[in-house]
Amino acid sequence: MYRLLNWGLGRGLWAAGRRCRGCAGRLLPEPAGGAGSGAEELQSRGAAALAWFSRPAASEEQQGEDAANAAEAEIIQLLKRAKLSIMKDEPEEAELILHDALRLAYQSDNKKAITYTYDLMNAEQLFKAAMSYLLGGGMKQEDNAIIEISLKLASIYAAQNKQEFALAGYEFCISTLEEKIEREKELAEDIMSVEEKANTHLLLGMCLDSCARYLLVSKRPSQAQRMYEKALQICQEIQGERHPQTIVLMSDLATTLDAQGHFDEAYIYMQRASDLARETDHPELHMVLSNLAAILMHRERYTQAKEIYQEALKQAELKRDEVSVQHIREELAELSRKSRLLT
Repeated sequence: MYRLLNWGLGRGLWAAGRRCRGCAGRLLPEPAGGAGSGAEELQSRGAAALAWFSRPAASEEQQGEDAANAAEAEIIQLLKRAKLSIMKDEPEEAELILHDALRLAYQSDNKKAITYTYDLMNAEQLFKAAMSYLLGGGMKQEDNAIIEISLKLASIYAAQNKQEFALAGYEFCISTLEEKIEREKELAEDIMSVEEKANTHLLLGMCLDSCARYLLVSKRPSQAQRMYEKALQICQEIQGERHPQTIVLMSDLATTLDAQGHFDEAYIYMQRASDLARETDHPELHMVLSNLAAILMHRERYTQAKEIYQEALKQAELKRDEVSVQHIREELAELSRKSRLLT
């Protein structure tokens, strides 16, 4: 009935002002051999695959120059969408988009696009290679850059339903950061700045949020609830109650409470989230409202739920979010069915 909010918004907000040391620019440096060989392997694999395809005739190349340019533009858009899906922890969606990009890259014989697409499709291997390179260079396991890569790997394992690896990865990230924060909380500002401490707290919030999301999908709502509560507290303390990230976490905590049948408590959080979302013109207001309407349905307040769903639908249409539009229309249809049964 409800939906977790899309973290295309949240991922960037959690990390505001924070860059992954050692990860800026290229994911991997270009050492001779060693950890960098992962990208070279992908390049050679892409080049080998090209042998199965014949080049178009010269006359066709001349006639199809405009088509080639159009194909390249489409590939670029697909790769941008895929990267966005990866950032949003949606590897399955990213994989589908990348397969489309790869097909188009082969059809247009675009070697650079083929190589780059293979790189994105093998994120797990590249993250592991990047981590090995950074650790081999003397970086400590508790460094935020290592934690960020470990979080990405845990999210990949979660998407692959490798539960043991996913949970172990999340546990490593969370426990390592909690221990680090405890050790560093008394450090003077000339040793560690307030901003550095805040960034580590925000990274912990991101880890808690990602783990909570996985636990909720894995039908462990009580465990997810504890994670969301901690993440929300961090976000409120550092970024404030009106920050877009805080509002999203309120909504997700409410849906977790709702999943456990705690409808009244869920309503309190969701009502506050929707009020703040309206006041701040939140970019995902329509999803917050949709979640509020779902909780109202569970409390059997059907008339109010219908009003909120209709408001959410208007907002989703303005945002041109077709997925949300379809979801809300389905919920309205279900609401109408329930209302008819009561009359």
